[in-house]
Amino acid sequence: MTDAPVGGDPAEGPAGGRGERKLTFPSALTVLAVVTVAVWLLAFLVPSGQYDRDGSGAPVEGTYHRVDSGQSFVDRLNDLFLSPVNGLYGIQDEKTSLVAPDNVGALYGSAGVFLFVLAIGAFITVVFATGALDRGIGRLAHRLRERGALLIAGVMAVFSVLGTVEGFAEETLGFYGLIVPLMLALGYDRMTAVGVIILGAGVGVLCSTVNPFATGVASSAAGISLGDGIVLRFLMWCVLTGVTVAYVIRYATRVRRDPGRSLSGFLPGDREQSATEAAEVPGLTGLHKAVLVTTALVFAFMIFSVVPWAGALTGRADAEPYGFELGWSFPQLAALFLCAAVLVGLVARMGEQRLSSTIIQGAADFVSPALVILLARGVTTIMNNSKITDTVLHSIEGVVKGTSSGLFAVIVFLVNLPLAFLIPSTSGHATLAMPILAPLADFAGVPRAVVVTAWQAASGWMNLWVPTTAVTIGGVALAKVGYDRYLRFVWPLLAVLAVLICVFVGLGAALT
Repeated sequence: MTDAPVGGDPAEGPAGGRGERKLTFPSALTVLAVVTVAVWLLAFLVPSGQYDRDGSGAPVEGTYHRVDSGQSFVDRLNDLFLSPVNGLYGIQDEKTSLVAPDNVGALYGSAGVFLFVLAIGAFITVVFATGALDRGIGRLAHRLRERGALLIAGVMAVFSVLGTVEGFAEETLGFYGLIVPLMLALGYDRMTAVGVIILGAGVGVLCSTVNPFATGVASSAAGISLGDGIVLRFLMWCVLTGVTVAYVIRYATRVRRDPGRSLSGFLPGDREQSATEAAEVPGLTGLHKAVLVTTALVFAFMIFSVVPWAGALTGRADAEPYGFELGWSFPQLAALFLCAAVLVGLVARMGEQRLSSTIIQGAADFVSPALVILLARGVTTIMNNSKITDTVLHSIEGVVKGTSSGLFAVIVFLVNLPLAFLIPSTSGHATLAMPILAPLADFAGVPRAVVVTAWQAASGWMNLWVPTTAVTIGGVALAKVGYDRYLRFVWPLLAVLAVLICVFVGLGAALT
């Protein structure tokens, strides 16, 4: 999950004592706190204005006009003070459109998404506590240890599937101890192991189909269903995963034939390992198999519950829903994953005490990304109450006005690249950007689902290489590979993926 917390004190020296402080990039929480204050200050300078709204509440193109925000300095100061609270459970007044925690109207805050993140955090932590997922991947790797290319494809496919359905990212850090020795034993190098792990999971996150931390949060912020646009995202996932797997296999095969072409080089002892030395991984027990099946069924049911099947199968967004469609959203999904966490614990016979503590620990571990979401939503409440959201939207409208739908989708991808660098948290980035990007899609005649796909592709593409993500910088450190060498390895693939992303989002916008 790309928002999972990462421990460690940047002031600690390599031996655990106090050393020289190193310059580190601030956390997503710090970045968003700075953004909150900056937006609050800018609201004094940006003129207030608004669009006329249609029956669904969407802005009507060409109707922007200046208005008086009606806020005093005390009102603005109160908005800054309450922005995190409003970001969680602020209520938007039906008449004035102002957001405050004691209003009467519709929920504007992200309480539903906040609880959903905690619930899926509890579920994922329980699954990992059973040891079933680690053991399953370990067994797959051991069984395919004598068929190198198939092993690389198999492990990368599993990581990619986990990435696309649940944002599997930081969790991969635990697999370096298994994958690196196995790749070396098969005659590959450490860079091959890095590619298998970082790129396998990363391309899945990049092409998230129902990843709740990327697609889910962005869809919620855009006001659409999690299942909207899933066909385009699935096709994109198939193609980009295939390309990424082929890229890593091509490199690995080249290194195996000629070790001198390795980009990472070999440490003392690397070349002396043999396939017979690959550690035996204990087999799956009946409980492990039951946990894996239960986990797969939970995610399959989640996909079934959120997909608008009538629209997906007929190609018409306004198609009458089938009788079996559930149309679930974040409240139902939060309840699903809480129940699923208990179910997995019961299947694994964890016991009441261990299961309870694991659920609590899982929710606690995911408080950080949940807080990122409400802070980002708090920024939008400041913009809403000072009535500058439509002003910002109007300024961007002039830039994209007259562009083709395909070009608009590509612009959305490109614009989000620097934002993804500044805010590596996918959920925070989505909550902050989507309130502006989604209405722009309406102006351009592009489905909001395409904008969600373009946004998450930008976030995922950046997270394959930027040093602000623990997945990349931590992964190369665990594999003992230089970050500069990793960049040399990955940049041709990044170029290919960027072109493919632009093709997919451009065609997706033009054909829908």
